[in-house]
Amino acid sequence: MLPLLFISLSILLLLVLLFKFLTCDGDFTLMSKRHVKKEEIEDKVVWITGASRGIGEILAKQLASLGARLILSARNEAELERVKKELTGKHAPDEVKILPLDLASGEASLKVAVEKAESFFSGAGVDYMIHNAAYERPKSAALDVTEEDLKATVNVNVLGTISLTRLLAPFMLNRGRGQFVVMSSAAGKVPTPGQAVYSASKFALNGYFQSFRSELCQKGIKVTIVCPGPIETSNGYTTAKKGSEKRVSSERCAELTIIAMTHGLKEAWISYQPVLAVMYLVQYMPTIGYWLMDQIGAKRVEAASEKGNTYAWSLLFGKKKAT
Repeated sequence: MLPLLFISLSILLLLVLLFKFLTCDGDFTLMSKRHVKKEEIEDKVVWITGASRGIGEILAKQLASLGARLILSARNEAELERVKKELTGKHAPDEVKILPLDLASGEASLKVAVEKAESFFSGAGVDYMIHNAAYERPKSAALDVTEEDLKATVNVNVLGTISLTRLLAPFMLNRGRGQFVVMSSAAGKVPTPGQAVYSASKFALNGYFQSFRSELCQKGIKVTIVCPGPIETSNGYTTAKKGSEKRVSSERCAELTIIAMTHGLKEAWISYQPVLAVMYLVQYMPTIGYWLMDQIGAKRVEAASEKGNTYAWSLLFGKKKAT
């Protein structure tokens, strides 16, 4: 009787876990952290790049509501001012600092920006640096990427982000504390047909910041790498036909990002299925995961060219059109 009961309970538990996995929008560790730790955010200085739209804008609004003191950066100063006026929270909008920034402008310009950021709020310094700015173009085949897009992607996503980190980190080390939150991508964890260069830039960020954290974690520096899958944003590059892709909302992505950073998670995945399943496969069963991506590669590029669903299960089971 007892063995039968044990087997029944085990099967029930497995079914519950399977249901949660199929319906969740993040990895199991992230899902176990149910709420934001507000005390980790209130009155802290948070610097956000790419804050003029999309996830960056939503992060600014949610962090303001949690009582953070904000520094907002992007290339478009007018849009930053718009975001600033829409913020509500413990600190008045006129306390929010606007710091226009182009990550591709070179180290000298970035150094000036870091010095300004550190001087804000009576020299309190930056507690959280959220690397959200990124360069992304519509999906295309790897061999069709232009030299201009290649350089722009690497300059912004990799060189600019790393340079900004190198310049800011010494200030954090002097205070013995600080956290970098890196908005990477599922494309930085798994092969991403149709986005080879973008994927390469995110893989580079993951490698750099995982190593960076290992070097400095015992000196008070934390790193949280966030890897979202398809997100519903206003960045102008959501090319799928309406209703054809199930995407996590920007609001939910921002909420989960703040949960991850306030709990000090080293890495967090945010996505619905099937992307989340592919991430687990590549992480824990790479041979199967890479085989799977090989089966859908050409079909995904084709779907992107037709502005169709590039995240559908049908990419695996459907046939590629004859050419």
